[in-house]
Amino acid sequence: MSESNPLDPRVHIGHVHLKVADLERAVAFYSGVLGFEVTQRMGGSAAFLSAGGYHHHIGLNTWESEGGAPPPPGSTGLYHIAVRYPDRAALADALRRLAAAGVELDGAADHGVSEALYLRDPDGNGVELYRDRPRDEWPRTPDGQLQMFTRPLDLDALLAD
Repeated sequence: MSESNPLDPRVHIGHVHLKVADLERAVAFYSGVLGFEVTQRMGGSAAFLSAGGYHHHIGLNTWESEGGAPPPPGSTGLYHIAVRYPDRAALADALRRLAAAGVELDGAADHGVSEALYLRDPDGNGVELYRDRPRDEWPRTPDGQLQMFTRPLDLDALLAD
C-alpha cells in the first residue's frame, strides 16, 4: 500500500493481547489500578478487559508465558500499548489512580498533539496513557505539515485542571 492509496480512515487498532507471567497480578493492575472492567475469563489462563462495555480492549493470557520473565533490554517486541483517554480530566484521573497505587511513571510528555504518561505494567510491558488535543490545536509548520515534539508534561497543572 502506498501513500497514493491510503488505508480507509475508519480503520482503528481494536485491542491488544499480552502474554503475562501472572494472570491475577496483571488483572489487578489493568482492572484494579487502571479501571478496565473484566468482561470474560477463560479459567485461570486468560482474561479479557474493556472500557465502556466493549467485548475487550485488552486480552491477558499465560498460555506461553506463565512464570516467565520480561524480554531483556535490547530485544525486539512490543514498545508500549497506548490507551487514549477522552479528555484532560480523564487523564488526570488516571494519574491520580497511578499515584494512589504507588505506580511510578517512566516519564510524562507533551507532544503537541497529545499529553502522555509513560509507565510499565507488572510484566514490564510499556504502557502509555494519553489524551489527544483537538486537531485544530495540533502544531504545524508554516506549510501545514504536522510538527510533533516532546517536552516535559507539567503533572501539577494536569492534576489542577
